[in-house]
Amino acid sequence: MKAMTLTDAAAERVKQILAASGPEVIGIHVGVKNGGCAGMNYVLNLAKSVDALDEVVEDKGVRIVIDGKSLLFLIGTELDFQTDKMASKFVFNNPNQTAACGCGESVAIKPRAPESAHNN
Repeated sequence: MKAMTLTDAAAERVKQILAASGPEVIGIHVGVKNGGCAGMNYVLNLAKSVDALDEVVEDKGVRIVIDGKSLLFLIGTELDFQTDKMASKFVFNNPNQTAACGCGESVAIKPRAPESAHNN
């Protein structure tokens, strides 16, 4: 099992973003950080390098660099891209997420136990 996957819509949107970025961009960088009313926020940026503790996953032709400190919070997550009448946005479908605030910007996430991460 890959630590993280993309839907077809997310992969297409990321490919568009990467094509419009400079040659120094190697993929997307994903992580979580403390903040918001529910305790954590997802972080999604362009990746220009890979740190020693980062996990690198390739899915649907896209390189995903997962922050090493965030890995246990993101194992099993599917990144989607959704468009409706009012907005277009990336959505994290995370099985480790236990709650979210009303605005959808902040989440509570329980880290997956390391032993179960290797058994899937």
